[in-house]
Amino acid sequence: MYLITGSDRPKVEIAIARLRAHFEPEAIEAVSALDTSGDAVVGLCNAGSLFGDARLIVVADVDGAKQGDGRRKGGWKAADVETVATYLDSPAPATVLALVADDLKASSALWKACATAGEVLAWDVAKGKVQEWVAKQFHDRGVRAEPDAIAALIQLVGDDLRALKTEVDKIGTWANGEPVGEREVIALVPSNADVPIWELTEAWAARDSARALEVCEVLFDRESKPRRDVAPRLAGSLASHLGRLRALKRLAADGVGSKEAAARLKLNPYYAAKLYRQAEGFSDEELDDAIVRIAALDGALKGQSKLTPDLEVQRTLVALSRKPGAAA
Repeated sequence: MYLITGSDRPKVEIAIARLRAHFEPEAIEAVSALDTSGDAVVGLCNAGSLFGDARLIVVADVDGAKQGDGRRKGGWKAADVETVATYLDSPAPATVLALVADDLKASSALWKACATAGEVLAWDVAKGKVQEWVAKQFHDRGVRAEPDAIAALIQLVGDDLRALKTEVDKIGTWANGEPVGEREVIALVPSNADVPIWELTEAWAARDSARALEVCEVLFDRESKPRRDVAPRLAGSLASHLGRLRALKRLAADGVGSKEAAARLKLNPYYAAKLYRQAEGFSDEELDDAIVRIAALDGALKGQSKLTPDLEVQRTLVALSRKPGAAA
């Protein structure tokens, strides 16, 4: 039996494909723990084959399915795990059982049972190592990707490794041996992340009001929710970005380099370097004024203004990105 788990979904899928290749297609049965109990899986394992061949039973989602809020729901309960663990004491000799999970803990009863009775294949990528993982995917494809290109890809796609691998393959095919930079990634990759707020903050840092308004409108239009519900999220993202700018500017004043600052603030090093450059373009007074403006935006979105929420966000962006000394 095998337990195949980890956040590196491309490797997990390769392992499953290689395992399936050892069996005839009609000797493979794939089910999900979301709707198949431990008792039912044991029944499948003991059923045998009409053709007398070795069989493979693949059970996905043993740790449940990830919901929109990040929590996992469904999957096997303690009784299911106990039933399967008992089966593993005396498994069907002609059946291979493969359990597949995304985020199973090594301390869990199921992991321990699988490690005792069979083999655990675990491939995880820590959140802080996604940049390195993407760089390796490019390297393995023979693509020279600049650090800014890798950071932009993660910003656009998010941390879904399967989606990142798909985009790396697509970019690698397009590049055909040529180096890949940030500009190429932005042109080739559609945004799958929740909100590509970095495009908005870059326009702010460049003091490009027209671009800031253009990106803002794209963000509003892309969302399925009403604009009044999107506005507070954009305002919150602007406030978070401002907080990071102020923190980095203070660290820079103390002589702290971008790499050390990234470690202190738990930021991606390339992202922190970009923020460092942005922070250099603002005076302390401007950042203080930005706090006041974003606080006023927060009040406006909570009922202190008769204007629509999206217009309030747009007015704030114009004010934030105005060049020093420019007329209101």
